[in-house]
Amino acid sequence: MLCAQQLSVKGRRSDLLPPTSLQVARGQLLLVTGDRQDQRTALALVLSGRMKADGGTLSWDGTAGVRPLRRASTLVDSPGVNEPEQHLSVADLVTEDLALIPRRYRGALLSKPWLKVNRFEDVAGMWTEQLPQARRIELLTALALANPDTDLLVVDSPDRHGAGPAGWLPRLTEVADDGGRPLAVVATVSALPDSWTGPSAAIGNAVPAPSAPPGESFCPDNGPKTPPKSDYLDKNSSVDGSIVTAEARK
Repeated sequence: MLCAQQLSVKGRRSDLLPPTSLQVARGQLLLVTGDRQDQRTALALVLSGRMKADGGTLSWDGTAGVRPLRRASTLVDSPGVNEPEQHLSVADLVTEDLALIPRRYRGALLSKPWLKVNRFEDVAGMWTEQLPQARRIELLTALALANPDTDLLVVDSPDRHGAGPAGWLPRLTEVADDGGRPLAVVATVSALPDSWTGPSAAIGNAVPAPSAPPGESFCPDNGPKTPPKSDYLDKNSSVDGSIVTAEARK
């Protein structure tokens, strides 16, 4: 389970991320709304361990700290951070992303077989900017899942591509609800789809933390722990990056 309590990030004049609390367990898709793109991206970076919060607490499976969260999470399609370059072919994108898989898995991952097994051969020669929204999110999430360590997906503003919820919501729901590999999935969005009845939160909700006995977490630790990793290589990769520091935000 991912538990965020009163997370905040300072900006130059106002909060880049106003105090925000949320929680999401494996098998769930959580939609978090925010009007501003910079706030949505800041939250996505913090939740995936790519940016340090200035306030609040954050834990994964009851363990605080960046390292376990960073290992478990994959940041997907964050604008200005790791979104695919427009003039990059799908085949080249796959090659680059598979190269970021942890070394012990990397040797078995080759782009051509991966494209075939995952049924992306038909778009291999297309520019990433040419992909329809649904195909784009399918590709990027499949690449995220190629890393067997990924248990948490943080998707930054999938609704910004303009095709409506049908272009991204079904895929994220499917990924979260996969019985063979249930993931915790967080998507930052500008507004909730009209049809959405699942869990949601809002940037700046500033929900006060309920009092808890010393040593106990604000979030109930009732979700399954990360299972031991095996040598099995998931057919589906990880986009990795460095932690964004306060200095880099100036």
